[in-house]
Amino acid sequence: MSVSRRRFLQAGVVGTAGAFAAGTASGHPLMMPSEQTEELDRVAAEPVLQVGDLTDPVEIEGMELLHVEADREWLVRVRSTDGAEGVAVTSSGRFHETYPLFLHRVAPFFEGSDARDLEMRLWDLYRHGSSYKYQGMLFWCCVAAAEMAILDMLGKVSGKSIAQLLGGVRQSEMPIYYASGHRHNTPEEEAEHLQGLVEDTGAKAVKFKLGGRMSRNADSIPGRSEALIPLAREALGPDITLYTDANSSYDVPNAIRLGRLQEEYDYGFFEEPVPFDHLEETRQCTQGLDIPIAWGEQEFSAWRFRWMIQNHGADIVQPDLHYYGGYIRGMRVARMADHMGLITQPHMSGWGTGFIDLLHYHAAMPNPGPFHEYKGQSRVPVESDTSSLRPEDGVIQAPTGPGFGVTIDPDYIEGARRVTL
Repeated sequence: MSVSRRRFLQAGVVGTAGAFAAGTASGHPLMMPSEQTEELDRVAAEPVLQVGDLTDPVEIEGMELLHVEADREWLVRVRSTDGAEGVAVTSSGRFHETYPLFLHRVAPFFEGSDARDLEMRLWDLYRHGSSYKYQGMLFWCCVAAAEMAILDMLGKVSGKSIAQLLGGVRQSEMPIYYASGHRHNTPEEEAEHLQGLVEDTGAKAVKFKLGGRMSRNADSIPGRSEALIPLAREALGPDITLYTDANSSYDVPNAIRLGRLQEEYDYGFFEEPVPFDHLEETRQCTQGLDIPIAWGEQEFSAWRFRWMIQNHGADIVQPDLHYYGGYIRGMRVARMADHMGLITQPHMSGWGTGFIDLLHYHAAMPNPGPFHEYKGQSRVPVESDTSSLRPEDGVIQAPTGPGFGVTIDPDYIEGARRVTL
């Protein structure tokens, strides 16, 4: 996204929603107009899941957790009493620590329920046995894994893709940005690496790391970030969109300083410049810079997403489908952002089949950004009859078959270990 696009967004948001939290009667800079809050709540509360044509119950018989130790992957398989089945790959990098919560609280809750009631049941699960006391990324990763498996099963029963279950396909293909995970290489090495990512996939955008990750202004290598920002532009040329991710490395003054440097070289967004849970500081960066500020990867609170959207705490919202709890919650965030004139460019966690999860979210969302995250192919052997699942000239076609529209190698699933408590 260019700086001019960022200014257009600001103008659109102010035009539709008025000044954000400024000039309130109390003088408090964080107050939110109640009518606007109610409107965002209404937008978010509209039903997401479209299963009205399923006239018969889809009773969940059981849900099991599978572990492929060699690849460190975790999968959830759900079955109905009628023999339908759904499979989802979890946020595997988190499940080795959080799987007891899934087995204790999430999987048993859905057993015996009608899968068509999934959307309503999410709130019931949050309340059940005081599960809200466990709220956080690890809890919502468990919920997301169960929800995704159920959606895959509902898709197979109804003959619809997940995007269709979420309200319909708006975009059939997803332009990617390739996200580099390197932080400890030299600027020259990273610039060469980024060139290779573009050459291999045809991607028209890339993202790379700045700072030292939650490092209180320390760089991973002294001077790396300041050198890499101009070098990446020089190496990749003017036609590649460049994004950066600081992973909460800076305070506001240093974030502004690095943001100004990126503006000089026409960068597209600056992700998590300050600690991710410092909402007001993130908002200060948004107000103080022309480069769009992206935020939301770590967020699990619907309230905080609403606050940041309503108060223009960021220009781009980045819910992670796994960290935030799945498609249904993620669609509510996208709707609120769209209502306020902001775009959604979700974060993609881990490896697994995360980019396939993202394909369906992108296909259904009302306000996608120009490029979406890709981190390479999965270790899970998966194929589709309707998509190569690979970038072709920087674009991946969304599968159109039932559920996820993909098939995981049955031998891979059968070779997995069933996990119990």
